[in-house]
Amino acid sequence: MGERICSKVGCEREALATMTFDYAGRMAALGPLGAGNDPHAHDLCALHTDRLSVPQGWTVLRHALFRDDA
Repeated sequence: MGERICSKVGCEREALATMTFDYAGRMAALGPLGAGNDPHAHDLCALHTDRLSVPQGWTVLRHALFRDDA
């Protein structure tokens, strides 16, 4: 299985996180890479994870992602 690529159009960086949405709850969840079989999930690279923004009034839940040096 090859590396997973960021879902953002034109980005070819390696994906490090997966984002999912709860439209009814106006929430986005960002966490470690998911299983990869959810068509409603979006894989993001480190750059796009850091730049993530959501509509006004939404909440972002950020799970611990990249830090294994603790």
